[in-house]
Amino acid sequence: MTYQGPTRGDRDGTTVGRVSSLRRLMTHQLRPVDLLVLDSLAALITASVCVYAASEVPQGRGPHEPVWLSVVTGALIGMPLVGRHRWPIGVAAAVTAASAAALLTAVIPDYAAAGPALAITVALYAVGLLAPERRSTAMATGCFVGMAAVLAVVADGLWDRAGAIGYAAVMVGPAWVIGLMLRQRRASAARFHAQLVREAATEERLRVARDLHDVVGHTMSLIAVKASVAVHVAAERPQEALDALRVIEATSRDALLETRRLLGMLRDEEPDPPPGPDDLLALAERASAGGVQVRLDVPPDVFDGSVLSDPVVRSVYRIVQEALTNVVKHAAPAQCRASVTVDPDAVSIEVVDDGRRPAEAVRPGHGLIGMRERAGLHGGSFAAGPQPEGGFRVSVRLPRGVPS
Repeated sequence: MTYQGPTRGDRDGTTVGRVSSLRRLMTHQLRPVDLLVLDSLAALITASVCVYAASEVPQGRGPHEPVWLSVVTGALIGMPLVGRHRWPIGVAAAVTAASAAALLTAVIPDYAAAGPALAITVALYAVGLLAPERRSTAMATGCFVGMAAVLAVVADGLWDRAGAIGYAAVMVGPAWVIGLMLRQRRASAARFHAQLVREAATEERLRVARDLHDVVGHTMSLIAVKASVAVHVAAERPQEALDALRVIEATSRDALLETRRLLGMLRDEEPDPPPGPDDLLALAERASAGGVQVRLDVPPDVFDGSVLSDPVVRSVYRIVQEALTNVVKHAAPAQCRASVTVDPDAVSIEVVDDGRRPAEAVRPGHGLIGMRERAGLHGGSFAAGPQPEGGFRVSVRLPRGVPS
């Protein structure tokens, strides 16, 4: 279905574009190829840091390891990060095990634990972001316990061991918590988006239902009136019966055309342009064919797109259509005045007739309900009821909206 409406981006595209890009980055997953590039870069950087940590041993702090051993150690710790988005739990376990082995064997000394810490941080972020919550929590807990035990073993002295446990907490906790929070944020954004889609679909179905009701109600009422006339005068005044049949033919053809247009919107076709002055005149002519003399009092620029937004123009047209349909159905023959006035803040629609309605016709029906729903959709007001001097009055006030 097609959903249109003014957005803030239409008014300030540059600023909103930047904000939207940041929002998408925070709430949506990147493409697989982007993730692979980022993970490969993270793995390369982390492996390089670990190679440096394994090979650069200050004088007097221990023997230099062979270069090949430093490279292998760095690769074992850093390179699994290439698959962290595909296998977050397995990658985190492999990185933690390799880091623990490197620290326990002193290939990477305890004072150079920043390399393994970086690898575990990057891996645990993916665990918090992608793994199911229970497995994610278990993996984070296991990493913390394992690294705290390893650092406590290789540390010297009580304070060093206490510091090692704190270092393990800093190594594991923040990255995992950030990943978990971002996961929840994305899930919330997905639920919100799904809700917006459902609401938009529901609103579109209701709009099409209202339009179909207006079209069918208007045309069938006129057809019923003219068919009744044709039946009663067919024998005595055949020419008048023929005229009534011509009205029925033209009205039914217009109804079929408009129904096809409405159904086309459900097939994701391009929406029709908003109605214009000629469409309003056609409404008045069809109502006149049904025995209602209509006087239109509408400013000529109401339907040119410079005064009202397209959704408001459509609602004005449908409200006038439904109100005239009710006059034809319940009050013909009668005289009717349909007026549209525009002020700086709103547009007012008033349809008043002088006909007499039976008591049951004054009860709220689908037509009045549809007009009330249209007014409420735009945040406007609706009033309808019999006049003290006779006849019926429909009054609607809608905000003007922003012209396109």
